[in-house]
Amino acid sequence: MLIWFAILSMVLTWMVFQSPALDYRLVALGAAIPVLEVPFGSGPLHALITPTAALALIMVATQRRRLLRRQLLGIPIGMYMHLVLDGAFMNAQVFWWPFMGTKLFDAQTPELSRGLLSGLMELFGVGVAIWAFGRFGLDDPDRRKRFLSSGQLDRSTMGPSSRGPSQRPGGRR
Repeated sequence: MLIWFAILSMVLTWMVFQSPALDYRLVALGAAIPVLEVPFGSGPLHALITPTAALALIMVATQRRRLLRRQLLGIPIGMYMHLVLDGAFMNAQVFWWPFMGTKLFDAQTPELSRGLLSGLMELFGVGVAIWAFGRFGLDDPDRRKRFLSSGQLDRSTMGPSSRGPSQRPGGRR
């Protein structure tokens, strides 16, 4: 289940932040990272502490490098999005690890416990990917090249709600 996590994480992050400077490729990567432990069962990658630690590490390591920080923040954002899209919070033992016990890999990952629903979620992810391709203008070779090289979406794909009051016609709300 990679498409569900990668695409929906990018689209939902875009809907919330509408930031043309964020690297949406790293959001997708961060959302895919917890899938690595699927063969072993739920563990630290499905726990809240892991993206929080990644966020803290990035904030400390990039104190004087604002542009690098902005780029790398996509990884913990994607990891948090994975937890939301996976419903990882429904297994308190895993989600709150190690605060509710230190036993690892005891529970089956949410990705495997859904059965047929996982396939339907993946198909929905494909549909969202097709919509996003058009919405973000990735059929334009220049926009697609920019996205593939920098992970950034063209500013013109940002909705009108991303403009501040002074940028609206007449400066009115």
